[in-house]
Amino acid sequence: MSPTTDAQKASKAEPKTEKYTATDAQKASKAESKTEKYTATDAQKASKAESKTEKYTASDDASSIRTFSSMRSLLPKKKAYKPTPQQEAEQKLLVQEARLAFFMTSELAGDAVEPSSKAPVNPWADPSAFPDGGKDAWLTVAGAAACFFVSWGWINCIGVFLDYYIRVPLKQYSPSEVAWIPSLETFFMLLMGPVAGYLYDQHGPRWVLLIGSFLHVFGLMMASISHSYYQLLLSQGVCSAIGAAFIFTPAVSCVSTWFFRNRGMAIGLAASGSSLGGVLFPIMISRLIPEVGFGWAMRTAAFVILGLMIFANFTLKSRFPPSKRPFSFMAFVRPLKEVPIILLLLASFFFFWGMFPVFSFITAVANGRGMSLQLSQYLVSVLNAGSVFGRTLPGILGDKIGRFNVMTVCCFLTAILVLALWIPTTNNIGELFFAPLFGFASGAAIGLSPALIAQISPIQEIGTRTGLVFGVGSLGALTGSPIGGALISENHGKFLYVQLFAGIVSMAGAVMYLVARIYVGGFGLMTKV
Repeated sequence: MSPTTDAQKASKAEPKTEKYTATDAQKASKAESKTEKYTATDAQKASKAESKTEKYTASDDASSIRTFSSMRSLLPKKKAYKPTPQQEAEQKLLVQEARLAFFMTSELAGDAVEPSSKAPVNPWADPSAFPDGGKDAWLTVAGAAACFFVSWGWINCIGVFLDYYIRVPLKQYSPSEVAWIPSLETFFMLLMGPVAGYLYDQHGPRWVLLIGSFLHVFGLMMASISHSYYQLLLSQGVCSAIGAAFIFTPAVSCVSTWFFRNRGMAIGLAASGSSLGGVLFPIMISRLIPEVGFGWAMRTAAFVILGLMIFANFTLKSRFPPSKRPFSFMAFVRPLKEVPIILLLLASFFFFWGMFPVFSFITAVANGRGMSLQLSQYLVSVLNAGSVFGRTLPGILGDKIGRFNVMTVCCFLTAILVLALWIPTTNNIGELFFAPLFGFASGAAIGLSPALIAQISPIQEIGTRTGLVFGVGSLGALTGSPIGGALISENHGKFLYVQLFAGIVSMAGAVMYLVARIYVGGFGLMTKV
């Protein structure tokens, strides 16, 4: 090929390259304009989509409701659900406990908020969180029954000691003066309840129970070597009683943490231990004193209590951890702002004021009416045998028809029995008939009271509140028997005045329980409260 031809071809190719380059530039320019066009279009589409989304967001609730209504209209119509009266009562009880728990936790945390439908439900007031059974729950009930046996069971045999003290070691003292020993015993057991309850809420049951076990056993051992009035007053009336308070309060509080729907039944079963102790202790003491003397009779009882407390210390436990908080006196004052608690305080005071003179003087009244000492010494045991059923059956029935309802009926029955049966009775048959009936009716005061307190209280403060109610009741227990002894002396050894006193103030306590029931549940007779 010649050089001329190559030069010609190169000159022809050069304009083509320039042509292609210009074409590529045009294509790139067109593509860029299209890209900008597409970008603008996409922006417009995105803007339209966003506006549609905003439009949908503003109307989605109404649209969803219309869609749901149209779909629901296609379904077959069913009868509207209507809960049974029992279910309505349980729901009201749940709401009440949840609100109380919410208020309490809000106050403790310093929150100034009002409960609303969006407020979280306190798990301690949720019945589904309570096992209402199981090995640990029933072992706790068994341990609590042992605690009731050695505390209230021991207190329930005060009539035996009062009769013995008046006849033998303290016969130089008046019945009113001697009555201060069992009265102080009951008083300190109930008075120290708020302290024991606060320590329980702060530290749990373990240390409280250990302290109580030591003080109760130590006090009875000291009573076994006591010979004078002041020694018996300090050992049995103070030391042993404080120990009993530190035993009783954790027991009832622990049971309440394991049960919700069957709480009345569980506490009633635990409280039946006090009735069993009230049956066995009087028989044991009255039999041992003539055989081995007062000292060894007391030591034997102390060893029995020690064995039962070893069992209780291993089995009694709370389901919740301690709610440790700095000490605040307001923990005892705050419940006094609640009307139901105030009504329970008054009811407990008046009922205990009238109940304990019967326990103290039933043996002396029977002896004064001609009953032999061999028979009258069993009256306290017969009374406590009746209370076995009085502290279990009302609790079971209360879970079914309402605890306030059952408590009110039992308290009115107690007052009626004193006024209409105990006063007119003139023979042994009447006394033996009155004792178990009174034990059954009055047994609810111990078996159901903790369940009533738990029903209107947040569970995390149940120890403090239970102790507070029984602490106020201790004032009635303290003064009831000495007043009864003074009335006997005023009436020249006759018992009519003390019987009237017991019946009237017991009736006042029953009226206060009725007012509390109406305040909590209204006037409906068939309402479960």
